[in-house]
Amino acid sequence: MREIYPYGMLGNMPTKISLYIHIPFCRHRCAYCDFNTYAGQENLIPAYLKALQAEIEQVAAKLRFSFEIGTIFLGGGTPSYLPVEGLQEILDTCRKAFCISEDCEISLEANPGTVNRDGLSQLRRAGFNRISMGMQSANINELRLLEREHDPIAVIHAAESARLAGFKNLNLDLIFGIPGQTMDTWKQSIHFALGLKPDHLSLYALTIEHGTPFKRWVERGFISSPDDDLAADQYEYACQVLEEAGFDHYEISNWALKSNNQSMVCLHNLQYWRYQPYIGVGAGAHGFLENHRTINVRGIKAYIDRMMLAMEMPYPASSAADQVIELDLWTQMQEKMMVGLRLLKEGVEADPFAQKFGFEMEEVFGERISKLTGQGLLEWTGSSNQRRLRLTRRAWLLGNRVFREFVGLPEPAVLRKKIHSTTTRVP
Repeated sequence: MREIYPYGMLGNMPTKISLYIHIPFCRHRCAYCDFNTYAGQENLIPAYLKALQAEIEQVAAKLRFSFEIGTIFLGGGTPSYLPVEGLQEILDTCRKAFCISEDCEISLEANPGTVNRDGLSQLRRAGFNRISMGMQSANINELRLLEREHDPIAVIHAAESARLAGFKNLNLDLIFGIPGQTMDTWKQSIHFALGLKPDHLSLYALTIEHGTPFKRWVERGFISSPDDDLAADQYEYACQVLEEAGFDHYEISNWALKSNNQSMVCLHNLQYWRYQPYIGVGAGAHGFLENHRTINVRGIKAYIDRMMLAMEMPYPASSAADQVIELDLWTQMQEKMMVGLRLLKEGVEADPFAQKFGFEMEEVFGERISKLTGQGLLEWTGSSNQRRLRLTRRAWLLGNRVFREFVGLPEPAVLRKKIHSTTTRVP
């Protein structure tokens, strides 16, 4: 009989985990943004940096297994809006608190107009080796509608400055489906971005989120809702052009340049999509460790106050945690499918799934898989001992429809029966 691992005993933790650090400050909050970001609170930056360093140290002291940090990602917000010295302090604290792998990918999100060559050179010397810039568009009218504070010339200067500073891994973010955007302006943005010779591109369809100016503008008729058909055509165009340019389309919204048989994928984001553990620190940050999801308080002042009080929280959360959620086995299986199917070539591998959870995919998701393969949205690929389930080419535009099929499902009888009647404790 195959061993069934009880919840909380799903084998050993990986030797490498990831660290996400949230920087919630922005000079200006863009009209479409619903991230945990704040403008006009620069006076809290010094206190926030101290609280952030305290949380890093606190989490590191709490963890009870051996590991290395394989990736560090500073996201926001606008991390590049912070003083360079503050960003250096964050990395110094990470090095003191954790064992950082020699080949650690250390990423920084930046907005054009908030960086210059001298500052980027300091950051490169401090250890940052990957930079992700929010280009969004090469069209000045689209940038103004999005309420971005840069123009296309600033993108050119920022990319050139990053290269001169020694960054060899540059990502550019672009948005399609913007109200008023045409296929021609989208093509111009794609080719503008390619002209900057990035190593990685992230292309996102605009979504109208509740609580944003964009949502209010749509409701009042000031702007039109995104044209889904046009957005689909824009996505298809990007797929074609980026493939011809030598980019590997490895995740629904992400492309990595293939160079010397090496793909410049974002290793940090792969950690999420492969459903592997990560630490999240900072206001509103999420973490996923040893079957627990941690969610920090969102407000900057509330976050600082929590860390000053140094409240004791359940493992593995820091004092900043607002929620600590213990994930049962069935929830983890569903989440694994939802994030893993975003990887277009890799998908969800059958044997690793069974090894991790103690059940074959078909045992617990057989009906869903049969339905979606029958609809031409999922396919099995690979050899008998390396089978993987992945989206079909047709399903790239229908990903969310597929993912919803694996979320919020009732626990299958086969799982309940085996968990309660044949559970064997791992030594």
